[in-house]
Amino acid sequence: MDHPLLQSLFDEIEVIPQTVTELNADVREALEGRFSNVWVEGEITNFLAHGSGHWYFSLTDGRSFLKAVCFKGQNYRIRFKPFDGLQVRVRGRITTYEKRGEYQLMVESLEPVGEGALTVAFEQIKAKLLKEGLFDEDIKRPIPPYPRRIGVVTSPTGAAVHDILSVLDRRARSVDVVIIPTMVQGELAGEQIARAIALANEYCGGCLESERIDVLIVGRGGGSAEDLWAFNEEQVARAIRASNIPVISAVGHEIDFTIADMAADLRAPTPSAAAEIVARAEEEILENLRRSTSDLINSITYTLLSTRSRTLELSMSPIFTAFPAKVRELRHEVDGLYIGAEFAVSNAVQAYSDRLEDTTSCLAPLKLSAKVSENKRVLSLLEQRSGTAGVELTKARHQKLEKTMARLDALSPLAVLTRGYSLTQKASGEIVRKAHQTSVGERISVRVAEGKIEAEVRSVQD
Repeated sequence: MDHPLLQSLFDEIEVIPQTVTELNADVREALEGRFSNVWVEGEITNFLAHGSGHWYFSLTDGRSFLKAVCFKGQNYRIRFKPFDGLQVRVRGRITTYEKRGEYQLMVESLEPVGEGALTVAFEQIKAKLLKEGLFDEDIKRPIPPYPRRIGVVTSPTGAAVHDILSVLDRRARSVDVVIIPTMVQGELAGEQIARAIALANEYCGGCLESERIDVLIVGRGGGSAEDLWAFNEEQVARAIRASNIPVISAVGHEIDFTIADMAADLRAPTPSAAAEIVARAEEEILENLRRSTSDLINSITYTLLSTRSRTLELSMSPIFTAFPAKVRELRHEVDGLYIGAEFAVSNAVQAYSDRLEDTTSCLAPLKLSAKVSENKRVLSLLEQRSGTAGVELTKARHQKLEKTMARLDALSPLAVLTRGYSLTQKASGEIVRKAHQTSVGERISVRVAEGKIEAEVRSVQD
């Protein structure tokens, strides 16, 4: 009767059994009280990121499996997304899922084994954005060479803003600076940085052209990887690429490299270097002006010295002694030409005067009357001679024409016809010279001296 099972048959007190739900609740209470804070290390398998935001996966050491869940309220603190095959160290508490009667590990923190969570998260975000093309060189915008207004997205109390203002005050005093204040470290820093970039673009969208921000400097001073993490967040990289204003990233020191550096249009190793990049154009303009001014002064000085030397050389040239003599010589020549021209004009005027007198005497009334009478007499004589010559010529032409016509009549075939002969032609106009040129029934025409006869061949004899 020592066996518990047999003893239970003789117990006088009736035992009331538990429901499954009650038993699972007791087990859950016992497990959570006993395993409220456990650390376990293993490899992630069957990882599932549910649409609700919860993570479900299993941990294994090669021989056993442990189901685990990390709810949305906890996993947002984890800077990377787990994946199958990743060796991790997990902290949490053991509990049960009462509906299924399964126990599981409720994860509160998760860290990779062998490399930091920040490194894993950095590589994951980098790979994702690289695949989307956010780092492509062909989408990067050129930095304006002569910006008039610069926006600075950083902490208003940090060392970075003081370094930037110091450099711009020293090298580019004509450039205006707009500070867009934001947190640069902490859990909410990434969201604030992205919002500050968007705010700068909203401001430019509604302001005057003269008040627009030409370039944005986004960054902060140096710090640990944890301090700089906000500039590795995906939302910051997307905000940089969505900006209509060109962005220069200036995060930490020269050895620090962030996702924001890859997404920005230009990376500066430090905030001071970013300010120098922006101020470089103005410094170059001033240097070019100084150099051009110096070159211009040298050129003017050289030109003045050369001109002075040339003037002195010309002043001692023989031309200044020979030229007056040449002018005197030319003056004498001009005087001689003037006298000759005056004499020639006088002679020409006298000659034309003499011709005018001759013409006037010829046009006198008496002389003109005598000349007209003489011309009339000559004209009458010529008219009489031309009439006589015309009659003689006409008579000679008529005689010659009559002789020619007589000769043509003698040679004309029509003259032959007057002697009784005829001319026979076929319908085609061909002249019939032999009988065999025609055929019986063919129509022919016979031309006699006076008229034409149409006939039909009745017979043909050679």
